Amino acid sequence: MPTPRPLPMATAQPRARRDAAANADRILAAARAVIERDGAAALTMDGLAACAGVGKGTIFRAFGSRSGLFAALTDDAERAFQRSFLSGPPPLGPDAPPLERLLAYGAARVRLFAIHGPLLRAGSSDTVDKFRVPAREVSATHVRMLLRQCGVRDGVEVLVEALLGPLDAEVTQHLIAERGLTLGEIVGGWQHAARAMVAARSEPEVTGQ
Repeated sequence: MPTPRPLPMATAQPRARRDAAANADRILAAARAVIERDGAAALTMDGLAACAGVGKGTIFRAFGSRSGLFAALTDDAERAFQRSFLSGPPPLGPDAPPLERLLAYGAARVRLFAIHGPLLRAGSSDTVDKFRVPAREVSATHVRMLLRQCGVRDGVEVLVEALLGPLDAEVTQHLIAERGLTLGEIVGGWQHAARAMVAARSEPEVTGQ
């Protein structure tokens, strides 16, 4: 009589998932340590693998690419930011007039990029279609909705890109590092442009919000 095969352990797959999650946490912790010590540009996959005590293949299995790694590093902040403008308190959240929400969105996005811009720039050398990055798609949808609530009917898609373009992480970092602008100057300039764009395209009774 053949020896019966042992039944698979019920915990095998969850343990594999736990191991993968533990590896990912270890990699992220090591990446943050390298960035804090040497800057984002100094983070290489070989150096990170050595620092985290894992193989380089483990990093790519966990995050897919260098861009995926940098996206994970900024994911918590991006999720918190999305919660703030989708369901948080005013002026970012739903209980404020649309133009106030739009202006608050621009200010908050500039400040977020000022903090996490080096990480985002360091990952931007990979071939990535930034227009299809989920965070940007969510932001585009949000800005589009606010423009329509402000009474903008024509040229909405052009205005969406015109407003999001200056909020790019590379633009923010360039204005700070190369042009010497303060966060206040960047926010003020963007908000002035946003008001002008909305006023030029929206119905007169809505622009005063």
